[in-house]
Amino acid sequence: MPRIVVVSNRVGPLSDTGRAGGLAVALVDVLRERGGLWFGWSGDVSEEGTYSPLQFNESGNVSTATIDVAQADYDESYAGFANRALWPTLHYRLDLTDFDRRLEQGYRRVNERFAERLVPLLRPDDIVWVHDYHFFFMGDVLRAAGVKNPIGFFLHIPFPVPEVLTALPNHKEMIHALLAYDLVGFQTSQHLSAFERYIFEEVGGTREADGSISAMGRTVVADAFPIGIDASAFSTFHETAEGHENFALMKNELGDQKQIVGVDRIDYSKGLPERFTAFERLLELHPEMKGEVTLLQIAPPSRSEVRAYLQIQRLLEGLSGRINGRFSDLDWTPIHFITRSFPRRSLAGIYRASSVGLVTPLRDGMNLVAKEYVAAQDPEDPGVLVLSRFAGAAEEMTEAVIVNPYSIDELAEGLRLAIQMPLDERKARWSALNTKVMTNTASAWSRRFLDRLVSLHESVPAEG
Repeated sequence: MPRIVVVSNRVGPLSDTGRAGGLAVALVDVLRERGGLWFGWSGDVSEEGTYSPLQFNESGNVSTATIDVAQADYDESYAGFANRALWPTLHYRLDLTDFDRRLEQGYRRVNERFAERLVPLLRPDDIVWVHDYHFFFMGDVLRAAGVKNPIGFFLHIPFPVPEVLTALPNHKEMIHALLAYDLVGFQTSQHLSAFERYIFEEVGGTREADGSISAMGRTVVADAFPIGIDASAFSTFHETAEGHENFALMKNELGDQKQIVGVDRIDYSKGLPERFTAFERLLELHPEMKGEVTLLQIAPPSRSEVRAYLQIQRLLEGLSGRINGRFSDLDWTPIHFITRSFPRRSLAGIYRASSVGLVTPLRDGMNLVAKEYVAAQDPEDPGVLVLSRFAGAAEEMTEAVIVNPYSIDELAEGLRLAIQMPLDERKARWSALNTKVMTNTASAWSRRFLDRLVSLHESVPAEG
């Protein structure tokens, strides 16, 4: 079986995946199954930067290779173009996008340097799988360096419609680079459709008889591959010491109260201010819920060097303080706002103790919290998932209470429906959702993508 070479911005950990994020868990699973190399950033900033010695780590049949970045690389590529231009644009927030040519040049420089460091590590039969918006140009640089291996790319965040993407300067150069990959994967059919619209409408692309797309002198296959979680493992995390401890603590604290839980990074794409305001509206419209329902929002900070993230955190602190000041009683506080992260095993216990899982981003690629919440539930007394229609997960998870997060009244009504939903309906909705979560797992997602990539490469006639 060919070796898998995964490229992503951050790498690992290879062990204790109960503390890792969803993407890390999915990639560890596929690497362990097939054997491979994981290449990316070490997480360190140094004077040597991308010229630093490779740092290797091995665990069984999986190894990692990481390099540092220089301060200028970090400022211009990661904190700069990736998170001040690409992230807001791909999440439909052009009002927050920083169109700075210098930052784009830094981003492309880092893509080039990472590709240059990867090339000597590649074997002739490797399968290369590049991940996410940090490395749009990686495949193009690898091809220019003579790499003939199959190279796939998966975008974990949304791909916007052409009317939005074309606001990004040099968008055609970025899409031309993306077409260097053999296979480009998206989270949903909507994201795929937006990509295809761009190709057909903006650069005159055509659909070939085999379903591939030709444009700008290149041919690519694009498809939707919705990502899943390690569902079987996550469904047992509540039984671990951390999971059980948090479940018992929550139940003891709540008593007869019902808890709504949200778990998100502090990010303007997550719809957290709208969520707090909708909970306030719920208490206004249904005063009988005062003292009966609480909102627990876990939201660790992210990208604190980007001003927009500091502003959203201050807004949330102000909103939660105002709402608590307005509605709190001596024995009840409506919003518990925690700005630190929890291990996934701990979260499983918190999810299981919560009557409602609130996942209401304004725009999201998939959102694996929705799937984790479902996997953690008690089949005999499951909670209800309230899900934004703009989360990629909504395309699959149609049995959730689907809401428009921009409508405060609709979001408040969705919370009311979830809180008051009868047991029979809760069980029926959960059963349908859980079947999907347990079927479309992280392992199944990676197999679908990689098998497709291998088949595309095998179908190409050998040169000469």
